[in-house]
Amino acid sequence: MTSKRKLTGLCAIALTAMWSVGTWAQAQEVKQKPAMYTYIANWEIPRAHWAEMAKAADADKAVLDKAVADGTLVGYGNDENLVHTPGEFTHDDWWSSNSIAGLMKVLDQISQAGGTSRSVLESSTKHWDHIDVSHYYNWKPGAYKNGYVQVAIYTLKPNAPDDAVEQLSKSFIVPLLEKQLADGTIVEYEIDVPAVHTSAPGTFAIVWVCPQADGIDKVGAAIRASREGDALSEAAFLSMVDYKSHRDELNRGNGVFK
Repeated sequence: MTSKRKLTGLCAIALTAMWSVGTWAQAQEVKQKPAMYTYIANWEIPRAHWAEMAKAADADKAVLDKAVADGTLVGYGNDENLVHTPGEFTHDDWWSSNSIAGLMKVLDQISQAGGTSRSVLESSTKHWDHIDVSHYYNWKPGAYKNGYVQVAIYTLKPNAPDDAVEQLSKSFIVPLLEKQLADGTIVEYEIDVPAVHTSAPGTFAIVWVCPQADGIDKVGAAIRASREGDALSEAAFLSMVDYKSHRDELNRGNGVFK
């Protein structure tokens, strides 16, 4: 949901030193899920036009809702960046499907309806797209509004194993986020890698959505507790990840999952 995807201190919920398996995690068997592809359109919009972005998102809602209802999509949404960095996106739109064909079908429908040529989008100073794929994800079905979308972006070290993202997902990341999902602290998470390599291979993003702002602190506390209780997990994570290239995002957004 990648934007989706820089929040240095706040995401010292820094998924670095983190994620221990724990008793709850050991009772679960984490398996890959069918591929979920996500198309993300990133926009840098001048501040004077920010209010117009919400209207543009509403204009695409009928197309997106229909695509969810007929199974073409499993979810969609839009985000506003809360921690701005010069030259980076201010807004994004995204939708997810179990196939790239599903993504392209919806892109064509939005384009035919004029959704890619609205004046607010033409005001953008930068625009770029990317397509990610995830095999580790989960959500609570339904809609969220003004949720807090956190994204932690990492690059693997050159000597990391080919299945590093799979190892980290199964051993550390999914168990911790599944617990946060079960207790309602988050409503969705996913671990994304590029499906179309518009960025360098070896990057991955961990995304989670808190319906309330206090969820940011709760997830952070869970990560810190995990980190303090398991030095081996920290060492394993850092052995595979080049932390100098780590970046975070904090966005506020709306979304729907089937």
